[in-house]
Amino acid sequence: MKHIIIGTAGHIDHGKTALVKALTGIDTDRLKEEKERGISIELGFANLALSDDLQLGIVDVPGHERFVKTMLAGIGGIDLVVLVIGADEGVMPQTREHLHICELLQVKRGVVALTKVDLVEPDWLEMVQADLKGFLAGTFLENAPVVAVSAVTGQGLPQLRAVLREAAETIEPKRQDGIFRLPIDRIFSIKGFGTVVTGTLWSGTVRVGDEVVVLPLELRSRVRRLQVHGQTVEQAWAGQRIAINLPGLEVDQLNRGDLLAFPGALKPTKTFDGSLSLLKDAPRALRNRARVRFHLGTSEILARVVLLDREELKPGEETFAHLRLEGMASALAGDRYVIRSYSPAQTVGGGSILDPNPPVRRRAKAPLLEHLKVLQTGTSGQQVERLLLQAGPAPITLDALRVSASLDETTLRREITRLVEGGVAMTLGAKGDLGYVHRMSYDRLAADILSRLEDFHRQEPLKDGLPKEELRSKLRQVGPALFTRLLQDLAKTQRIAIDREKVRHFLHRPTLSAPEQAVKERLVAIYQKAGFQPPDLESALAQAGADSKTGITIFHRLADEGIVIKIKDHFYLHRDHYSRAKELLIGHFTLHAAISVQQFKELLGVSRKFAIPFLEHFDDTKLTRRHNDERVPYA
Repeated sequence: MKHIIIGTAGHIDHGKTALVKALTGIDTDRLKEEKERGISIELGFANLALSDDLQLGIVDVPGHERFVKTMLAGIGGIDLVVLVIGADEGVMPQTREHLHICELLQVKRGVVALTKVDLVEPDWLEMVQADLKGFLAGTFLENAPVVAVSAVTGQGLPQLRAVLREAAETIEPKRQDGIFRLPIDRIFSIKGFGTVVTGTLWSGTVRVGDEVVVLPLELRSRVRRLQVHGQTVEQAWAGQRIAINLPGLEVDQLNRGDLLAFPGALKPTKTFDGSLSLLKDAPRALRNRARVRFHLGTSEILARVVLLDREELKPGEETFAHLRLEGMASALAGDRYVIRSYSPAQTVGGGSILDPNPPVRRRAKAPLLEHLKVLQTGTSGQQVERLLLQAGPAPITLDALRVSASLDETTLRREITRLVEGGVAMTLGAKGDLGYVHRMSYDRLAADILSRLEDFHRQEPLKDGLPKEELRSKLRQVGPALFTRLLQDLAKTQRIAIDREKVRHFLHRPTLSAPEQAVKERLVAIYQKAGFQPPDLESALAQAGADSKTGITIFHRLADEGIVIKIKDHFYLHRDHYSRAKELLIGHFTLHAAISVQQFKELLGVSRKFAIPFLEHFDDTKLTRRHNDERVPYA
């Protein structure tokens, strides 16, 4: 079955709620105050089956100027608008504002319902219709069908149903392969079930049992029960009005404007980059850094608008803007938003989110403007490449690209494959599961690694190489997967050499001068002569006649080459004596089940000062393990 969401729009007391009731039999004014005052205050919901395979979900919005923010919470995500205009009054202020909002949100299709025709004379109706034609000229409703109806007499209702069906059948269903998002527009509790939220499912699908998170506070729950138009279902799709039972959450923890999504799919942020246009009949220009009311989905958040190429935006103009929110929100590229002036609250403009996760770092304006221009008007391939470039050395996953690129998954996969095959992008992981990096960023990192190794070798010519982790720590934002890939590729092309945990430039060969070689030989002789009771490092260097810095560098070469073995800090043993100590210990275990410290001292002919570090080293290397006051074989 095809599901389409319809929203009403129009001035207060023009008969929106009465029309919905006449079409569906459902009174969407459910509050006592609404009944007493005779006006809609909250969003109302109804459904209408136009055929066996076409179901309409209807969102009825309040028309009073005080409740425009409530109207905005309901109108987002609709497929079709019914602009309701009372024939007795014609076009009124909220008629205009609601139409502006629909245009800013880029609602594509609509129908005009000229209500209360039973209250006016034919001549008056004809005049209102003529006035209406001029009002709609140049808008998306310019050629929309206009149906004269009466909720009281039923006049025009069959024709309106037919027009709605015809319009609904031409609408493309929402993408079901997208990221699951449900902007919450209503929260309540049902005895025996707990907290329930409702909204229009913008994209994706959701099933009973799915784990979900309420953003921006990241409150976790799961889908216990799921309803579509009052019917319990196991799964819901994009384009449906749904209610979800969320166990473990209290009503007062949630707010209209929160967003329900799958964990990890979306990242709350306080900044967006996007396009911004000011209405032609906006009362005044919008100044740079103006404080506004930012409406996205069902949320209203105060924000500052930073104009990127001018100090003020005049009515009818369009530009790029950086939006700094005073609260948190989540969006996908392509989401539409509306801004209203801070005071008095009035709809003045809106636009499209182009970058839902802009970098924290400040960027030069010219490159930023070029970046946003590509995201707005570039081809799908150019958009993906631009996002890879912006990510820099931080690998970006396919899931992250789905958030930042306003592309369906099939197109996104096609474009990333094309970029990889063309050598423009690099794949990390077996099938990109660890992300993608732009080749330009990758080559810059490779050059940076080579440059840092060259600097290191100039400063430390006697050292074999730079420890891997020390090298990675010098490269900003480079994770383990990308770093490993870089080292592998540089080693394959013989630009670097990797020796265990150290990296060196491929052409680097540490060489010792004659005096340095002499120091090395004296150190080897000292440790050979010392047997199982070597001097500490400081004493050994003094005996070898080496200054501290050069001597330590030479000594570390001995350790790297395996000539001396580290037992503990500043305690090293010549490899021949180390092997002999292991042989003696293993030989002891062929005859005895355990060895005490005293027995080990006698075995090697050393004092307790040397015996204890030896035994602790053999414990650490899993040759032995401690059992009471003795050592036994580890295995």
